[in-house]
Amino acid sequence: MIVRTENAADVVAIHDITLEAFKDHPYSDGTEHLIVGRLREAGALSLSLVAEVEGEVVGHIAFSPVELSDGSEQWFGLGPVSVRPAFQGQGIGSALIRKGLDILRDRAAAGCVVVGDPALYRQFGFENDARMTYADCAPQYFLAQPLSSTPASGMVTFHAAFYGGVDG
Repeated sequence: MIVRTENAADVVAIHDITLEAFKDHPYSDGTEHLIVGRLREAGALSLSLVAEVEGEVVGHIAFSPVELSDGSEQWFGLGPVSVRPAFQGQGIGSALIRKGLDILRDRAAAGCVVVGDPALYRQFGFENDARMTYADCAPQYFLAQPLSSTPASGMVTFHAAFYGGVDG
C-alpha cells in the first residue's frame, strides 16, 4: 500500500470511494462525497491523501481548516475518511489517519479535531476535551488532538463546505 497526496487524476476515484464507503452507513447523511468536492472547489482541502493498492486508489482522507471561537489558528478537521468497502478492515483507514497527522505535525499545525467514534479515534491520540465544543453533535463524539503546546478552547466551526456552502 502507498499513501500519497492526491492529484487531479484521483478526483473521480475519490468521489466514488467516498460515495461507496458511506452508502447505507447508519451515521451518514450521504453527503460526504459532496463535502470533499466542495472543500476542493473552495480551495479548503488543506491536506488530501489517497491510499493505493496495486495502482488502484482504494482510500482517501481529507483535512480542512476549522475556526475556533478563541481565535486559535492552525487547527484542522479530519474527515471524511473513506475506504472502498472491499478493502475495509485492512488498516488502510488507519494508515491514512496516521500519515495525515504526521504531515500536520510536520507543517506545525496546532491541532486537529474529528467527529466520530471515540473508540476508533482515541487509538490515534484524539480525546474529548471539555474546553472545545462543536454545536452539531453530542459531545462524546467530538474529539480533539493538540499537535503543539499552544492551548486552544471554544466553539469549533468546520469549513462552510460541510454545511453545503463554499464560502469561508
